[in-house]
Amino acid sequence: MSAWTQDRINRLKHLWPEGLSAETIARELGGGLTRNAVLGKVARLGLSEARTDARPRREGAHRETPEPPPAGVATILSVRRTDCRWPYGEPGDVAFSLCGRPSERGAFCAAHAAIAYRPAPLSVEGLMRLAGVAP
Repeated sequence: MSAWTQDRINRLKHLWPEGLSAETIARELGGGLTRNAVLGKVARLGLSEARTDARPRREGAHRETPEPPPAGVATILSVRRTDCRWPYGEPGDVAFSLCGRPSERGAFCAAHAAIAYRPAPLSVEGLMRLAGVAP
């Protein structure tokens, strides 16, 4: 039996355009659905285009997020190991570029690291699953 009942699909179609995060929608729909399951279903249903707002902020995120640069300044050939490798555009496209600012955390500058590296939520339910204990 699929976790994606028609009722859940209809609720997803209603919640996604409201700008809720995939994680929040997964919790709302319940039944063990994950953030990735929601994102996969959104992609399969073609709902990504229905969302007009920017990426939603994570609930409980109170830190100040640095503003990323508006466009990339490096190319795949000019980027150095110490430069931010955040991609802009689609690989293979003529306009594809990389951020190019100095990297501060891993492969990214501070602004892009704040987007890329997010802490995993620590919930009792998640810890129980990790431990292999049914909630």
